[in-house]
Amino acid sequence: MTLLKRTEQPACPVKVMQFGEGNFLRAFIDWMINEMNKQGKFNGMIQIVQPLEKGMGEMLNAQDGLYTLILRGVANGKVEEKREIIKCVKGCLNPYAQWAETVACACSKDLRFVFSNTTEAGIEYKPEPYAPGRCQSTYPAKLTSLLYERFKAYDGAPDKGLILIPCELIDRNGATLRDCILKYAKDWKLPEAFTAWISSSNLFVNTLVDRIVAGYPRAEAAKIEKELGYQDNLIDCGEIFHFFVIEGPQSLAKELPLAEAGLQVVITDNQTPYRTRKVRFLNGAHTADVLAASLGGLTFVDEMMNDPDFGKMVCKAINDEIFHTVPLPEEEKRFFADSVIERFKNPFAQHRLLSISLNSVSKWKVRVMPSLLDYVALKGKLPEVLAFSLAALIRFYMIEMKDGAALGSVDGRSYPVADSDDVLRFFADATSAFRKNGDTAALVKSVLGNTAFWGTDLNEVPGLSAFVAEKLACINRDGIRAAVKTVL
Repeated sequence: MTLLKRTEQPACPVKVMQFGEGNFLRAFIDWMINEMNKQGKFNGMIQIVQPLEKGMGEMLNAQDGLYTLILRGVANGKVEEKREIIKCVKGCLNPYAQWAETVACACSKDLRFVFSNTTEAGIEYKPEPYAPGRCQSTYPAKLTSLLYERFKAYDGAPDKGLILIPCELIDRNGATLRDCILKYAKDWKLPEAFTAWISSSNLFVNTLVDRIVAGYPRAEAAKIEKELGYQDNLIDCGEIFHFFVIEGPQSLAKELPLAEAGLQVVITDNQTPYRTRKVRFLNGAHTADVLAASLGGLTFVDEMMNDPDFGKMVCKAINDEIFHTVPLPEEEKRFFADSVIERFKNPFAQHRLLSISLNSVSKWKVRVMPSLLDYVALKGKLPEVLAFSLAALIRFYMIEMKDGAALGSVDGRSYPVADSDDVLRFFADATSAFRKNGDTAALVKSVLGNTAFWGTDLNEVPGLSAFVAEKLACINRDGIRAAVKTVL
């Protein structure tokens, strides 16, 4: 079977520099640009730059930047699958070995956009010396160096600035990236004219991205390749649903006609309501419900949704509790709430509950706690499923440390718990104390009162500690499934 390769080289210029060759960008941004190219609305290629020294660049170049994207899931109640070859990627540069080529791309007259997804930790400021002629360490430092080369190449021409569109999952990602670049410019004592050019001639936008991407279908790859008729080491799989919010000027729509190409893209001057909607409905429902389902012996999100008890729990959290706390028009909330439930039922996602469980304490604070507090303020009572999720979290985090690893156990099964060291130490000590004194109320009070976790004392929420203690006692006495039924 022959490897996927180009039969002819594309004539379009490189308009996009993309930091990140991972599954998400290839199934999201690259797919979108490919779609615009197919419709003759963009006519530009992407030059990927590998953020880390080791990555998938060689594999991408071996296939001339081509790869197969498979989008599949449940749409309008029916299972759908779409396959296509993404042709808009020129190839991948490794800046650690190809810095000169990376600089040349950054200075190209055709370049207009910079996209990135370097993980949430990628957009961070860490002091490092300026090393002209060599690749810097952090992503913002690399970008500062490249932008300075572009500034010099065009003598600071105002019309040679770029549009920078980060896709990392942090709040105000564009503003944060710009601030990091300005810090490096100051550290490195670069000319004030460069700093002014960064601020006045380059556009940094904040974004919100939404598509679940499963990545390479390892278990099915051989079967898929046989059906395709060629070898593809970079098959990427994602869900059909997609949504992209760009906080920036409406003029962007002319240069980047995503919505015109029929894509679910919103350009707005305020992305906060959309971020709130996603974090509360999608991420919040995950965090609020997966720990209970995992304790119940389930493995995948779609399995949770198809369970008569746990699936009902998820739907109640979304429709009866979270729904009331999102500040958007009813029809926008209903569309998104229904889409989240449909997405959770996707049989192809293979989204593991234990994968979602990582760092659940900080996730609960950001994703669930605001909905719980807003619901109490609006309704004057507790949202039962969201409050129950705290009891499930405490039970899930009843752990022992063994050989440096945190392990929980339920019904004779052991499971790993992954979180920061301070969180794990707290719960290991709290679990040990509980097993000595058996005082459920004291355990709950200590967890809810840990202001380092929540930023506030949750014992002050009327009725919450008593409710959580009652449900935790029920979980320990009757099992998680019986306890879930008490809030349905």
